[in-house]
Amino acid sequence: MSKLYIIPTPIGNLEDMTLRAIRILKEVEIILAEDTRTSKKLLNHFKVETPIFSFHQHNEHKTLKKWIERLEAGECIALISDAGTPGISDPGFLLVRECVKQEIEVECLPGATAFVPALINSGLPCEKFVFEGFLPVKKGRQTRLELLSQENRTMVFYESPHRILKTLTQFCNYFGEERLVSVSREISKLFEETKRGKIKEVLAYFQERKPKGEFVIIVEGKK
Repeated sequence: MSKLYIIPTPIGNLEDMTLRAIRILKEVEIILAEDTRTSKKLLNHFKVETPIFSFHQHNEHKTLKKWIERLEAGECIALISDAGTPGISDPGFLLVRECVKQEIEVECLPGATAFVPALINSGLPCEKFVFEGFLPVKKGRQTRLELLSQENRTMVFYESPHRILKTLTQFCNYFGEERLVSVSREISKLFEETKRGKIKEVLAYFQERKPKGEFVIIVEGKK
């Protein structure tokens, strides 16, 4: 019976790969990966020999029909991203949506996702939160920040090392420099770090140290 499996992959430590994920990757007919070069290193480590094909934001619209047809023909396909769970700021939504539309079974395995440990580790309220992912780079960015300045739930953002200082500076301007924030980087990796405090304090910290790695920013909601 055909099925699309959504398989989380480690965001840093290879030991975060589940035994179930490894088994399914070996059992399916096809693996779709965001970057085949990156994923082949992971698959080789776990001795997975399943054929692998690229599926990313630049080709997902073009190749969607082909993979749906393979699923409808009875094959099982696994979707992985470079790191973490597909669909969370990574390709995956279009394929899942089309499978649901065509009544093809979809199963998402539990596993690594960067924002969950960052949120829990922040010390900020997490019974209610809003996941924003990456802010718009240009168009709509200021409008979004103005709207979020009134958000009373804890906010979760992803950011690159190239824009982390700009983003924290804008958070000072829009949220207020006294607002509490927790910034985690390199989660599950050797140099994992979390810096907590007022936005102005965390900004000053990273201004003195060259930002490296991928960042998750947890911001206190408006009181």
